[in-house]
Amino acid sequence: MKRVFIIHGWGGSPETDFLIWLRKELEKKGFLAETPKMPDTETPVIEKWVQTLAEAVGRIDENTYFIGHSIGCQAIMRYLQNARKKAGGALFVAGWFNLENLEQSEIKTAEPWIKNIIDFKKLKKNIGRLTVLISDNDPFDCLDKNTKIFKEKLNANVIVKHNAGHFNDSKYDLILKEFLKIAR
Repeated sequence: MKRVFIIHGWGGSPETDFLIWLRKELEKKGFLAETPKMPDTETPVIEKWVQTLAEAVGRIDENTYFIGHSIGCQAIMRYLQNARKKAGGALFVAGWFNLENLEQSEIKTAEPWIKNIIDFKKLKKNIGRLTVLISDNDPFDCLDKNTKIFKEKLNANVIVKHNAGHFNDSKYDLILKEFLKIAR
C-alpha cells in the first residue's frame, strides 16, 4: 500500500489549510494518508520536526510519499537527506529555501531553517520524483531564488500558480492532481 505523509506548515496543524481535504481525497484513492502533528508549531525547531517525522514514517521505501506545506517541505527535505532508502516522491506546496517579509519575531525562528545547509546530493538521491507548487504572489516567497534552487539543485518540476498566496485555503485541486502524477 502506498503511504503519504502530509506535513503542515509553521503555525499550522493537521487540521489547517488544505490538509483535511487532501487527506480524505487521498484515502478515497487508496492511500494510507497520515498528517502527523509537528511539535512547537509556533517556534519550529529542525531537530524536533525531523525526529517527529522519522518516528511517524518508520520504515521508508519506494511506496512512501510526502506532501509538505511551507516549513513542512523543509522538514521533509532534512529528513530525506539522511534517509536510508529512496522515497517514491514528494510534492512541496509553498516550498522555500529563502523567505521575505517576516515579522521581527519570526526571523529568529526562521534563521536556522534558512542558514543550515541541506545536503542536496544526498537529498536528490533519496527524494524520488519532486514537484514544487509556488505562487506568484506568496507574501513570504523569494520566487526567483527558490525556483532556481529547486530546479538546479533537485531537478524539481516547479509549477508557478497565479494568485494562490501561501496556499492557505481549504482545497486546491491542483495539489491533488500533481501529487497523483508523482505517485502513479
